[in-house]
Parts: sequence; C-alpha cells; structure tokens
Amino acid sequence: MRLAKVKYGKGLLLKGVPVIFNKGGAEMTIGENVVIKSSFLSNLVGLYSRTIIVTRRPGAYIHIGNNVGISGATIYARKGIEIGDNTAIGGNVKILDNDFHPIDWETRNRYLLDPNGGDADVVPAREIFIGKNCFIGCNSIILKGTVLGDGCVVGAGAVVAGKFEAGSVIAGNPAKVIKKLGEGKA
Repeated sequence: MRLAKVKYGKGLLLKGVPVIFNKGGAEMTIGENVVIKSSFLSNLVGLYSRTIIVTRRPGAYIHIGNNVGISGATIYARKGIEIGDNTAIGGNVKILDNDFHPIDWETRNRYLLDPNGGDADVVPAREIFIGKNCFIGCNSIILKGTVLGDGCVVGAGAVVAGKFEAGSVIAGNPAKVIKKLGEGKA
C-alpha cells in the first residue's frame, strides 16, 4: 500500500489480499479500523473475487472513512468516491463512478481502438458520496453520481442511481425508496 501511495489509518485489517491500484496523481485514503475482506471464506455470503480498489486517473480520489467494512467489493473511481464512517459494504458490491466506455457507438469504437487508451474525457463520470452509518447489501451496484445520505440502507441486488435522503431504505432495479427509517415510531 505504501508503494501505491495509499494513506491508511491504524487498525487496518486485511483478510486476504485485495487488489489496490492508485494512479499517479490520484489520492486514496483509508481510515482507521477498516476491515477489507478478500478471501473466499472471509464472508460466508460467498465472494466472487477479491476486493478491488482503483483510482484510474490523475486527480481522482477515493476516501474511505473510519470503521468501514468491505467484502469482495469493487470500488473504481475516475473522478471521486467518498465513503463515510461506520459504513458496511456487503459482498460483491460494485461502486463505479463512471460508465467505463462512451455510450455513443461511434465514439466508443474510436475510444476502444485508440492504442493510447482513447480520450478519457469521453467516458461519462460523476462523483459518488456515501454517507456515514450506511449499509449496502450484497451484489448491489452503486452508479455514477449517486448520493446516499447518512444511515441509508441499500437492499441486496439493488441498482442505485440518484440522490437519497438520510435514513432511506432503497431497493430494486432501478432502486427506489421503499421505506424511511424512523417513520411510524411514537
């Protein structure tokens, strides 16, 4: 991690070997008491792969708060991803701030055929912000531009895009609010 210029706090626990790539000129920080699970038996939900954390371009950032748990997830930033304290990221979750390829087929073909990697600015990307005390269920996908307020819960397998208020329970494809935490209490 030091070779990749990743800044990390005390108490980092790696269960298995994650794949971590921090592009030169990008920034990656991991808070204190973070647990990153990457081995098959480290989470019995069944992990498909090791945890992958990548900053892809200079100027991109990934900031992971304190007391965060990650299990076999992919966190991939071309612009930026912020994950708040005390957030749990379930098995096989994907957090992707970009589309990986241009949407228009002519632009995509030029991009894919360019031996220099193509013009990266043609790939749509928007920052992701995940609040504190969130729970993201297994096999969910968090797409570019998503904002999850503090205390949000994302149901297993949800495909999430958009902005969600604090305390929202989100599920489905496309994901929508199915409940607000704290409602109905006397």
